[in-house]
Amino acid sequence: MQYDYSKNKDEHPEPINADVKGLIPEWLQGTLIRNGPGLFSLGETRYNHWFDGMALLHSFTIKKGEVTYRSKYLQGDTYNSNMQANRIVVSEMGTMAYPDPCKNIFSKVITFLSHTIPDFTDNCANNIIKYGNDYHATSETNYIRKIDPMTLETQEKVDYLKYLPVNIVASHTHYDKEGNSYSMGTCIAEKGKTKYTLFKVPGGSGSDGSPPLKSAEVVCTVPCRSLLTPSYYHSFGMTDNYFVFIEQPLKLDVLKMATAYLRGVNWASCMKFHAEDSTLIHLIDRKTKKEVGIKFYTGAMAVYHQVNAFEDDGHVVFDVICYDDNSLYEMFYLDKLKEQMGADTMYCKPKCKRFVLPLSDMGETGEDLVKLKYTTASAVKEKEGKVLCQGEGLCDGVELPRINYNFNGKKYRYSYMCCVDISPVATKIVKFDAETKQKIEWTGGDCFSSEPVFIPRPDAVDEDDGVVLTCIINAKPVQGGFLLVLDGKSFKEVARACIDVDFHMDMHGYFIPDSS
Repeated sequence: MQYDYSKNKDEHPEPINADVKGLIPEWLQGTLIRNGPGLFSLGETRYNHWFDGMALLHSFTIKKGEVTYRSKYLQGDTYNSNMQANRIVVSEMGTMAYPDPCKNIFSKVITFLSHTIPDFTDNCANNIIKYGNDYHATSETNYIRKIDPMTLETQEKVDYLKYLPVNIVASHTHYDKEGNSYSMGTCIAEKGKTKYTLFKVPGGSGSDGSPPLKSAEVVCTVPCRSLLTPSYYHSFGMTDNYFVFIEQPLKLDVLKMATAYLRGVNWASCMKFHAEDSTLIHLIDRKTKKEVGIKFYTGAMAVYHQVNAFEDDGHVVFDVICYDDNSLYEMFYLDKLKEQMGADTMYCKPKCKRFVLPLSDMGETGEDLVKLKYTTASAVKEKEGKVLCQGEGLCDGVELPRINYNFNGKKYRYSYMCCVDISPVATKIVKFDAETKQKIEWTGGDCFSSEPVFIPRPDAVDEDDGVVLTCIINAKPVQGGFLLVLDGKSFKEVARACIDVDFHMDMHGYFIPDSS
């Protein structure tokens, strides 16, 4: 069973009625929007890496037990420039765009200069985030694109740099009960300093028609341990009183990025995993807006997704999906994906680990400061205010974690993830119980699964009272794909909405409940 990652997908901008089998709960009303790459070749040019493909949005609108589907390419500046030229003319992280050999020398000089001081792509193919009342497609550059969540039409291009000193911004955003959004970005070499900036966008901002980011405020900054090699990160953690930021030894070399085009290499080659370095864990107090005094660290690891974080009896507990190196990114080069399909390849399987940060370092040197009885995670006090943390392995071979977001930042039990124990291509999804360490799996035979999204039942009391939505790709495209609806408790199928469309493999998504 293989999935062709390099296949261009068609868009379906007009709504398509799904064939619903089973009964969708009456209370489930809203739209699930998902985002991911869908176009990989233009004319005689092709992207090298799956992450580089042109963003294809698709949505499932659920109303009164029925489902309608539509999909549309994000028509940003990058998309329009590429389509007009019928070739790739805007560089992505894993694919450099070189000028048409027929172009004159002036055009070639302009292309070179634009890569030395790069103006990044607005091909926002990773996630959907909300600022104020606006929804945006996002990747990890300084550009995001506002979209119409109902029609998927592309709207304004938003540049973070007009409002905040951030050159790179993580794809994942947190939200609090008041509707405020929290994001993290990296400010590179501004006034001789490189720092990580955590910022807040107030809920409801932009209601007067102005961009929500106009109301953004910096919550705190964390200095980078190296001026010209900042850490790459994709997400961070948040509890009621703290932020958790992992400064991992997966680093971007800024000087190499500036000369990459001249050297004939892509920007991704300038990102290196330093196995000899430690991973710093920054704990930031939300009230003081400063780091706590304890210097937490652990061994080298690469983390893309946080599961959850919470406070418990003088500790901050946080669960992450971690890797021993950065081979995951390398695996998604399109040529390598073709080689790996059906072959027994070495795969750096991810692990879900629990780390515990004690809020007090009172104790003797060499003492384990973790006092929680339900975890084997440790935090050993060392000299000079340092604490060495070792994580507890919760389970292996899982990725793309989601939880009941009403429990974000709070003690929780259940997570919903893709099962990637054999390869990074998920054919199963799993409900994991962090208390009992038990798993319940769903598999559909010749199918590929996307990130499972939990939707709580209105006024639910139990954490797992709700449904899980996931987009299923049929390995036999002639049969079309479907939106799967699982019961959150039993993890058994409740319904599926079948659509005669060859779905694309997406990354992340956002569920917008029907306000009516």
